[in-house]
Amino acid sequence: MEPGDRVRGGAPRVVEVDETASTNALAMALAADGERGPLWISAVRQTAGRGRGGRRWVSLPGNLHATLLLTPACGVQAAAGLSLVAGVAVIEAIRSAAGPRTPEGLRLKWPNDVLVGRSKVGGILIESSTAAGGETSGGGLVVAVGIGLDLVAHPDDAERPLTDLARHGIAIGRGEMLDLLAGRMSAWLGRWDEGRGFALVRQAWENCAGPPGEPISVHAGAERVAGRYAGLDPTGALLMTDDSGRERRFTFGDVTLLDGTPGARGSIDRRVPGAGK
Repeated sequence: MEPGDRVRGGAPRVVEVDETASTNALAMALAADGERGPLWISAVRQTAGRGRGGRRWVSLPGNLHATLLLTPACGVQAAAGLSLVAGVAVIEAIRSAAGPRTPEGLRLKWPNDVLVGRSKVGGILIESSTAAGGETSGGGLVVAVGIGLDLVAHPDDAERPLTDLARHGIAIGRGEMLDLLAGRMSAWLGRWDEGRGFALVRQAWENCAGPPGEPISVHAGAERVAGRYAGLDPTGALLMTDDSGRERRFTFGDVTLLDGTPGARGSIDRRVPGAGK
């Protein structure tokens, strides 16, 4: 941290910085210095925000750019489920902020997108490392749960639809949204229970996603497959019934919502040449 940074008390703790390259990168730097969390890091500005796959994340003033630093007592495989935990928490925080104004079409798209109808309003980026000393020396796993939400503005992107909460009648500041999000994350981390409660998280995530049978395509490596969404498997991998009727399982990839999906067409991934934290 630098002079002028602010620390809010309470549980969990919150560090607020005026500017940083990336809240995920700052979280990992603090972990390298011995911080073990849970700790929220929020920035007014990010100069090098990142999305999944190293894509640039445009961080406009007034939006939420935050990371939760955790050191869970579980392995990397179980920690991957934190992406679903965060997705459910984000949806519930937005619903709390919106109340009766909750926009129709608020939903999740696998693996890490928050949508309103066809338009992306937020994203989640999970990064992990082993703390100094490693697991055998008490270092353990360090996880940065990065969350970006467009509250008051969104970037221009002629190819992909984006939106912000203000456009849907939801007026909320960064601090208030972070408070709501921190509360919902704490609740869902308790239910997740270091991965032991993942089945409950998966069911909640599916309840926040699109209906089974909606047409999608998945671009995974050199392969692009079209079919119908069929939920998540017990590990959180995406299931799809392809056009031949075969069930396919994906542990990574970019999902495109196709024509025929209510309120959705084309890829919703926020890719700016050059999600995220």
